[in-house]
Amino acid sequence: MRAPALGRLFAGARVRILASTILLLAFSTIVSTVALRQILLARTGERVERQLVQEVEEFRRLVEDGRDPRTGEPFGGNVQGIFDVFLQRNVPGQGEAFLTYLRGEPYLVSADRSGRREQINELENLANVTETRRGEMELRGGLTRYLAVPVEVGGESRGAFVVTLALGQERADVEQATQIAAGVSLVVLLLASALAFVTTGRVLAPLRDLTETARGISETDLTKRIDVQGHDEIAELARTFNAMLDRLEAAFATQRDFVSDAGHELRTPITIIRGHLELLGDDPEERRDTVALVVDELDRMSRFVDDLLLLARAESATDFLHLEELDLDSLTEELHAKAGALAARDWQIDSLGVGPLRADRQRITQAVMNLARNAAEHTTDGQLIALGSELHDGTVRMWVRDTGPGVPTADQERIFERFARGSNGRRRSEGAGLGLAITQAIAHAHGGRVELHSNPGAGATFTVVIPSEPPDHEHDEEDPPR
Repeated sequence: MRAPALGRLFAGARVRILASTILLLAFSTIVSTVALRQILLARTGERVERQLVQEVEEFRRLVEDGRDPRTGEPFGGNVQGIFDVFLQRNVPGQGEAFLTYLRGEPYLVSADRSGRREQINELENLANVTETRRGEMELRGGLTRYLAVPVEVGGESRGAFVVTLALGQERADVEQATQIAAGVSLVVLLLASALAFVTTGRVLAPLRDLTETARGISETDLTKRIDVQGHDEIAELARTFNAMLDRLEAAFATQRDFVSDAGHELRTPITIIRGHLELLGDDPEERRDTVALVVDELDRMSRFVDDLLLLARAESATDFLHLEELDLDSLTEELHAKAGALAARDWQIDSLGVGPLRADRQRITQAVMNLARNAAEHTTDGQLIALGSELHDGTVRMWVRDTGPGVPTADQERIFERFARGSNGRRRSEGAGLGLAITQAIAHAHGGRVELHSNPGAGATFTVVIPSEPPDHEHDEEDPPR
């Protein structure tokens, strides 16, 4: 059921995006086509108006010149002669017609083949114009635009000259151009819709992968990731989702480790306590011994739980560290004094680093004391254990060096793991084997690490290496301590 549902989900999104794209393109196509038609009509009207004005201006120049170009004699009051000369010298253009009226009566008309001579009768109302008139009129030949001017001689109106231009062909040309533009726009709309359909599928592909990945994730499998390509918003979403999965995987791993560690280590003391309580008799001495054993086991369980909680906080909590300004030399002397109370050893200071550092005093002390306690457990009374520190190029190094048996080469890679035991089997500690793991977690929280240098039979040196000024992030998410 998931695959069909997923298909419907993205099919719906694809259809909505495609429908929105088509509607937008269709709207823009309609608007642009209507606007184009109006622009063409306006320009056609301007061109027709210029053509009419041009013919009237030529007629006026003939009237103002006042001489018959054929004889060179003045026209005088011979309006009929003016009309004859103009109509002989000027040929009407396509759809154009020249109409003349003498004293309110039709005289001559000159029109192209498509022009209608009947217009001279249809426009009789213009025969007696006393001022320039222009307009449009629906005649039998179709919509016609006209421009009429009076012909005056000696201040008296003797006739009228009218120029007309049929708009049918002009409008037909505009409609044809509009239809062509609409057809081209429709083809572009279809091509753009097809391209949008393909592009939408490719754009939504990462979202489809994201959904499939999210559906395939379970508590036992958080390893799936989305293949990220490009640098757009979808790619950034995929990267953010992958980063979230990284954090979830780390959180689940911490939880599993905690549950596994707790179950592994608490099983033994619980079994011991239950066995002794089940066999508890009435003898007061036996009861005192049993209670002492149970209390000891409960204390060990409490320390173990505290250590596990500390490791869990170090790997996931944001408030694990409480940083403050420290003096390295004072801190080293303080650590040396505290280590001297752990066991009867020859405690010495190799060197004192001088300079400021920003760190969590309590956590650093805990980390170094774990190393000192580990050194004490692997040495005997009177053996040398040395502490030291140095500050160089913004890096702080604090170490504990012992003269014990050292760490076998085979164990040096795994000694910082939880519950690790040396292969030589020598261990006096009653702890759970979490000390070195805690030390490493504290170093990681400060943005540093723990180094081990050891030769079997020649002792070991454990060094906490941290920056004097920790980075802004308090935990290394790419390589969280285990």
